[in-house]
Amino acid sequence: MTPPIDEPTSGLSRRGFLTGVGAGAAVLTLTPAEALAKVVTARAGGLATSPDRFGRIFNLAPFADFNAPSLRQALLEMGRAGGLIDAMDPLQEGPIRLITNPELSPGNLDNATHTAGTTFFGQFIDHDMTFDEVSPLGVPTPPEQTPNTRTPALDLDSVYGGGPAADPQLYDPADTAKFRLESGGRFEDVPRRANRSAIIADPRNDENLMISGMHAAFLRFHNRVVDHLRAQGQQGNVFEAARQQVRWHYQWLVLREFLPQILGQSVVNDILTNGRRFYRPVAGEQFIPVEFQGAAYRFGHSMVRPSYRANLAGNPDGTAFFGFIFDPAGQGQADPVDLRGGARAARRFIGWQTFFDFGDGEVRANKRIDTNLSTPLFNLPLAAIPSADPPTSLPQRNLLRHITWSIPSGQNIARAIGVQSLEAQHFPELQAIGHGLPASTPLWYYVLKEAEVLAGGLRLAGVGARIVGEVFVGLLQLDPTSFLGANPSWRPTLPRRTGVTGDFRMVDLLTFARVDPQSRGQ
Repeated sequence: MTPPIDEPTSGLSRRGFLTGVGAGAAVLTLTPAEALAKVVTARAGGLATSPDRFGRIFNLAPFADFNAPSLRQALLEMGRAGGLIDAMDPLQEGPIRLITNPELSPGNLDNATHTAGTTFFGQFIDHDMTFDEVSPLGVPTPPEQTPNTRTPALDLDSVYGGGPAADPQLYDPADTAKFRLESGGRFEDVPRRANRSAIIADPRNDENLMISGMHAAFLRFHNRVVDHLRAQGQQGNVFEAARQQVRWHYQWLVLREFLPQILGQSVVNDILTNGRRFYRPVAGEQFIPVEFQGAAYRFGHSMVRPSYRANLAGNPDGTAFFGFIFDPAGQGQADPVDLRGGARAARRFIGWQTFFDFGDGEVRANKRIDTNLSTPLFNLPLAAIPSADPPTSLPQRNLLRHITWSIPSGQNIARAIGVQSLEAQHFPELQAIGHGLPASTPLWYYVLKEAEVLAGGLRLAGVGARIVGEVFVGLLQLDPTSFLGANPSWRPTLPRRTGVTGDFRMVDLLTFARVDPQSRGQ
């Protein structure tokens, strides 16, 4: 019986292995476990190594011949503004109408199974796990030589930095168990210097207004946990006790809310119950694979809307503040017309009822995970680009990253892990691009198409679901300080918005932090 196309089989098929890594007389005698060992790197399979470098899961050939002089230009053509990935949103209609009239963007469909906040929580998580500051875009680079300046764990080092002693600028000098938090506008804001740059552990958490607002919400969440523990008579180091509470509740959200949304509960359950089959490094030596960092986890770019309602009553006249995610007109403005970060004004705060479901009917949906990306992402502000290096098209940058890391094609990985692969007939739009890309497709684009074809754009499927799921679960299981590594039977203990303790959701975190609509009175 043929397995479902979006579910992994119990091992490598003979056809999958032969196609993925080449046929030969010796291959025919290999057991599935032996065949798997040929395509999974020693590091991913359990060889202890430094966790502060990137690595690979799969020992497979790159998706294309990098000696072909026209390959770079082909990838730039594939990801250019107005090209085959551009959803061609009619930006001239303005940010409000693109939300209230979704039929204006027939190629950029809403995903009613996600709320708009899923995108930015996913971005926040990404900035907690991985930060590559040095690898050159589009130049082949060994990932093992590239530092990851975030810890490969869900430990919120992007928020806490090195703690009060190592990074005192992040903390309240009058109470170093708490974060420094500022306003300057109507509601909370991250601390800022005179030039408006954020004083936070990871500067990327000020790339846009939503991620900045989420970072500020986590600062308030930690400070409220400190107050909560003190009220309960906490003895000893209240900062460390609060940090553990915050981390474990955050990890619970990742495992119990975020992953089921983007993978489907059945995939999460399968990995937790039957184990990880491809990402299996030594405990304490977990690392970020380039198949994840450079391709599969970038699926979130497809979920970004062209515009958002930042809040319901932020403008001086009491009306809602709408804006494009990025708009060139906002460059240099003190209070930008768009939703870029790096600014402070009374209206620049997030009304979370747009992004998470508080039951008031105000929440808005994400875009689907598919091969159409919102048009503003093809012209990023220079401040959102590392080192301000071109190109400014996010899809072009994603595709060039496949050359940087020599990432295998989606098809070869599908065959290697034993799932049916999408073949050339699923990629007719790539025929004109050449270089064999319909049959050997860059992994990022393959993952988007896989979600589109196999799951209607509502979630990841096949290769994408397996890579993302195994890395996330692995990071939690292999970290002895995470709740899953230290105490798998742990349940959340903080008060919830409604209901008894024992579960925890983003609306609970935002309510406990008192950034919810009711606490703000709007």
